[in-house]
Amino acid sequence: MRRLLIPALVLALAAAAGCSGRSKSADTSSPSTTGAAGTATADFGTLKSVCGKGTAKTVTSQGVTASDIKVGVFTDVGFTKNPEFENAAKVFTSWCNAAGGINGRTITPVTHDSQLMQVNQQMISACRTDFFEVGGGAALDGLGVKTRLKCLLPEFPAQVTSEIGADLQVMTTGASTGYSPYAGYFSWLLKEAYPSSVSGLGIITGDVPVTKVIAAQDKEVLTAMGGKVTYSDLYPAQGVSDWTPYAQSIKTKKVKALVFLGDFTQLAKLEQALTNIDYKLDWIDANSNAYGPAFLKLAGPVLGTQTNFASINGAYPLEKADANPATKEMVALFRKYAPDAQITLPAMQAFSAWLLFATSARDCAELTRRCVLDNAKKQTDWTGGGLQASIDLSSPDVPLKCFNVEKATTSGWVPADFKPTDGAYRCDAPSYKFKGDYGKAPTLADVGKSLSDLT
Repeated sequence: MRRLLIPALVLALAAAAGCSGRSKSADTSSPSTTGAAGTATADFGTLKSVCGKGTAKTVTSQGVTASDIKVGVFTDVGFTKNPEFENAAKVFTSWCNAAGGINGRTITPVTHDSQLMQVNQQMISACRTDFFEVGGGAALDGLGVKTRLKCLLPEFPAQVTSEIGADLQVMTTGASTGYSPYAGYFSWLLKEAYPSSVSGLGIITGDVPVTKVIAAQDKEVLTAMGGKVTYSDLYPAQGVSDWTPYAQSIKTKKVKALVFLGDFTQLAKLEQALTNIDYKLDWIDANSNAYGPAFLKLAGPVLGTQTNFASINGAYPLEKADANPATKEMVALFRKYAPDAQITLPAMQAFSAWLLFATSARDCAELTRRCVLDNAKKQTDWTGGGLQASIDLSSPDVPLKCFNVEKATTSGWVPADFKPTDGAYRCDAPSYKFKGDYGKAPTLADVGKSLSDLT
């Protein structure tokens, strides 16, 4: 389970704290074929001819006609009111369709709003209509995996909360099944940046099964790297009105560094409570849920006292977009097709997933699910055109080598001093394979299917 991808909604089941309202979108009823740079193009970053015209005529699969491809997008927008995956789908498909679509076929995104608890119902619907699932995510996504496998529906998700590495799934962030995706991040924190913190580590997590498993994984990794976890605690999923007792416990146990797995609105309150009792930690792992302007606004002046970091999984920092052609181009496309949308880390991951789908489908002489899936798995150096560090997509069992770290300051998020080796990234992360039993994602065999059934 990938803790940096846990939607905040998992840890705010009762309140949906910190979620933004539905943003307005630009009118794209007559999208231009003009790309971000002002010229007709179907290129994106280092990816050439992502989309374009063609003469496709054959109906090859469910969700595919001679002129259209129906692609599903899972979201919990009805619960969170956060349309980040819808926005990413709108921006990508508007741009791609304006350039000619996939070999002449228009991409039609189909939203599946699982509203937190209706994942399986929406998956049943997707199984009836969709060709593929792309660029989405749901907090309780594990509820629909077996249904998806039974109907042989592949996915390139933006994020996965549970069941990472399930069959018929390719993650552009890398699945690293069985390995900790934070080995590099934790190694940097404990062995280089703050070696004195190893004797007093703490973990606080929301009282939700998913995050409790992730907390156990983090504890295993931290311990294996020489750390000593001296404090562990849970907080109610609906939140805490007064974090002072937690802050006092952290101070009493002389915790030096804290891993926080939960809603960043609650973290901001905890940090205020710690500051109120005049206790400063060496570092706090805010996790990437906090990476964005909302946490900065909530935490405010406290960020001048407490030191917050977030691993953003090898994504190019959004605040440095102007320095990276691909990120700059993506920002321009959002400005064109969804000008009021906030670009989030999950939205950027969704955009990369859409790029993978388009390039994989483009290269199919006959557009089938098997062809698209196989083409995606041929990518051993996927960067989303430059949106992220290189990922080997050929196997879900490949451990991640590259990482990057952001630091929250009173003036904004900035890259931390984590000693990058490859541009914006550090690509010498150690591999750590979990020894604990944290479950296994469903396979096709679990539902009586095999890869040979996929066409």
